[in-house]
Amino acid sequence: MNATSSRAHTIISIEFKQITTFNGQKGVKLSVINLVDLAGSEKADQTGATGDRLKEGCAINKSLTCLGNVISVLADKATGKGKGLVVPYRDSALTRMLQNALGGNSKTIMICSLSPASINYEETLSTLRYADRAKKIQNKAVVNENPQDKLIRELKEENAALKLMLGDNPPPGAGVGPDPEQAEKMKKMQEELEANMAAMNDMQKNYQDLVEEEKKEEEEHQRKKEEETE
Repeated sequence: MNATSSRAHTIISIEFKQITTFNGQKGVKLSVINLVDLAGSEKADQTGATGDRLKEGCAINKSLTCLGNVISVLADKATGKGKGLVVPYRDSALTRMLQNALGGNSKTIMICSLSPASINYEETLSTLRYADRAKKIQNKAVVNENPQDKLIRELKEENAALKLMLGDNPPPGAGVGPDPEQAEKMKKMQEELEANMAAMNDMQKNYQDLVEEEKKEEEEHQRKKEEETE
């Protein structure tokens, strides 16, 4: 609301990549942090803006109104009132750029600055209402995974739990008579562990390895067939 105001929204995007390697397989986790500095709404009668400054102020107010509409629809959807409503992300460049940060797979924090001056009472009240609507939005951020990678990860976690259980149980007959029930339980856990390991190994083989294995099996089958005919 002064001559030195930037009259612009500022968005800084920071992209993080976590690259891991397991058994020659590379995995990548990607996360994006958006740091957004929104310009405050401007009233022409208070700022005295004219010409280009007035146009800039109008553009700022329009984008903030669009952002408020998006927040309202997302808040209604979170409370169950907005079924069937379309979130108007495309109404402005600002909301389009922040689509993933507002209603996507994300966590969003909004910090509002308020003026203590009584002359800005209406602006302060409007900002608090804006923030109150934003608080009603409920997003649940989860890590998007390839289904196969997710299954491998779950198998590894299950294997770790099985190994821990097997390690906590002494082998049957150690100092005391064998416990048939305990022995059977440990046998099942061991079989499950081995089955999980085999499944993991199969899933981690790439397509070319599977083709080569299939080719070798076919050649072996053909060789045995020829030997039988001879």
